[in-house]
Amino acid sequence: MKIAPLEFEKPIIELEKKLSELRAQADEHKIDFTDEVVSLERKINETKAEIYQNLSPWQRVQIARHVKRPFALDFINAMCTDYFELHGDRRFSDDKAMVGGLARIDDVPVMIIGNQKGRDTKEKLKRNFGSAHPEGYRKALRLMQMAAKFNLPIISLIDTPGAYPGVGAEERHIAEAIAVNLREMFLLPVPIIGVVIGEGGSGGALGIGVADRILILENAYYSVISPEGCAAILWKDRSHAPKAAAALKMAARDLMQFKLVDEVIDEPPGGAHRNPEVVFSAVKKAVLSNIANLRKIKPDTLMTQRYDKFRAFGEVNE
Repeated sequence: MKIAPLEFEKPIIELEKKLSELRAQADEHKIDFTDEVVSLERKINETKAEIYQNLSPWQRVQIARHVKRPFALDFINAMCTDYFELHGDRRFSDDKAMVGGLARIDDVPVMIIGNQKGRDTKEKLKRNFGSAHPEGYRKALRLMQMAAKFNLPIISLIDTPGAYPGVGAEERHIAEAIAVNLREMFLLPVPIIGVVIGEGGSGGALGIGVADRILILENAYYSVISPEGCAAILWKDRSHAPKAAAALKMAARDLMQFKLVDEVIDEPPGGAHRNPEVVFSAVKKAVLSNIANLRKIKPDTLMTQRYDKFRAFGEVNE
């Protein structure tokens, strides 16, 4: 799979290109370039370490949005067996930007839902760029309530720039749909685990994110607003998005420090798209571990702890 490099990765790409050319010359002219190859490989590794160990918040946002990054259905297909997708909100339509259904993770039956993006133009339009309509949130709630009825843990894969802000969504009451999800998720007596796998944008993410445990991939972000949106408000110019990303403290390690997430899952150098199988395995392990721990808590206590957890967000002691 060919992976398009991001702007800050170009020094690595240039060095890898030189290495490829050097090896080709060695093969063509039967010349021993072993020392040069070893030196260049060392330089590539040093450059990768320097870049990937010092990523800025904005660079992590770019990785979170990478078109080759694994999406919700990639995680579902890799982690689950017997996945049976369920459709429709029973009110208006089936929103393709929100997917979900019954599945098993190893021998554990679950209800798994998530925001789904697309890679090519056709798929992006079909999935509405991962931005769900009101019917998407109502479908998600229908599936979560079904999970509660059959005592199934809920897994929520969060990856959206935000809920769809169009006229149709407003006409069908997008704010009300999200608000109802927030209220009802506090009342579900089963374990809920949220995993931010890419973008965690605003109420669009929180609409399926009221969870007992919130996990986040190392290069994902979770924020009340996108960097571009924040820049447009504060500086009247979207070009200030890198500054906004830093100010928002939206990166995984910052969120962990502020106790807004419960666990950061490491990614391979360069992002999840560089080695998806490693990430699938890590997320699966973390999800199963959290399900096992949450299953030990009585439903009433679970709901109380979930409510207290979110009420504590943003508390300031002077």
